[in-house]
Amino acid sequence: MNAIVTAGGIPLPQEPLYIETKGHNKALLEIAGKPMIQWVLDALGESKHVDHVIVVGLTEKSGLSCKKPLYYIPNQGKMLNNFRAGVQKAIELGTKRDQHVLFVSADIPAITGEMVDWVIETALQTDEDVYYNIIPREVMEQRFPDARRTWTKLRDMEVCGGDMNVVRARLVVDNSEDSLWEKISDARKSPLKQAALIGLDTLLLLLFRRLTLEKAVEKIKKRLNITGRAIVCPYAEIGMDVDKPHHLEIIRADFEKRLTKNT
Repeated sequence: MNAIVTAGGIPLPQEPLYIETKGHNKALLEIAGKPMIQWVLDALGESKHVDHVIVVGLTEKSGLSCKKPLYYIPNQGKMLNNFRAGVQKAIELGTKRDQHVLFVSADIPAITGEMVDWVIETALQTDEDVYYNIIPREVMEQRFPDARRTWTKLRDMEVCGGDMNVVRARLVVDNSEDSLWEKISDARKSPLKQAALIGLDTLLLLLFRRLTLEKAVEKIKKRLNITGRAIVCPYAEIGMDVDKPHHLEIIRADFEKRLTKNT
């Protein structure tokens, strides 16, 4: 499977990480002596299921490396355009339109090759359009107790979204409902915005905690006219994206502890 790493984010002055990035690409933030994205590329390079890696948003001048063949696509502006450009490159490299690609955010540096393989193997047990990883609150808080993520409060669990997911290629390059997909990508950090996109009834069910995970998946599939599966993920690292300065502090401390233990 070909992997697409989205790395186009440059925080604006009013955003939390601007003080750390100062107008530079977020993916290049230093963590334990490497750019944040390099740790992601290291994990993809260790995966036995990843064939090629496509980085969207950076160039060869970034000085990155990967054990798997590595390709670059410049930032296309909007997130949806970055997704599409990445998938088009994956298709050039041999991904058929009805096959799947792996989308990975550049800001989850704590992942490992084992986690990448788990996501791919778990997803491809069935044949759906989209596989979306969700991390239960207890899993995240046990691994990163001070993370303070945004939780979607379902009737049967509280979850946050993961930043490594599997999508059928044609769903990205062939879908013509751009405005809906753009709204979905823009709302990815807000559970209420996500619910509103798929109907007022869903929003009310979410607000009153009457929405189960199974019901949420069914409503999304019907609204977007796709097949899909929510995967309850046991790896907090897949949802531990570096969005704010305190997330960066947590990850840096975690890497320092990990590297000290291995020396």
